[in-house]
Amino acid sequence: MKSFPKYFFIFWSLVFLVFAFAQFNDPDPEVWASIYIGAGIFCGLAVKGKHPLIPLAVVIIACLAGAVYFFPASVSSWIFQELEQKDLTMKTPEMETARESLGLLIIAAVLSYSAYCGYKSSRPTPQQHLSN
Repeated sequence: MKSFPKYFFIFWSLVFLVFAFAQFNDPDPEVWASIYIGAGIFCGLAVKGKHPLIPLAVVIIACLAGAVYFFPASVSSWIFQELEQKDLTMKTPEMETARESLGLLIIAAVLSYSAYCGYKSSRPTPQQHLSN
């Protein structure tokens, strides 16, 4: 495996585990900690060069659907609220759902890169194709 993807997935594996730890003060930590731990596991598999395409596709689609479901009604008002309070506490339920939407989009983006790496490595090279 080339070094960029390896370090990319190591970084995100650690970040997702930190995100999972940060969920323990959430109203529903078992759901969100599990989601981030799952994303960390997929990134750990990607570090080893394993990219299970079908499970990745299912998780990516689920994350995108969840992101659409939790997407804030107004992104600008959410960002304004975040900037106004100057800390990371959640003052409104809308802030929590907007952050959850963003987290799911991040997971979908990172795991999409893993799926791309897996797809690219599973395709035969032109030399392999010609030798068959």
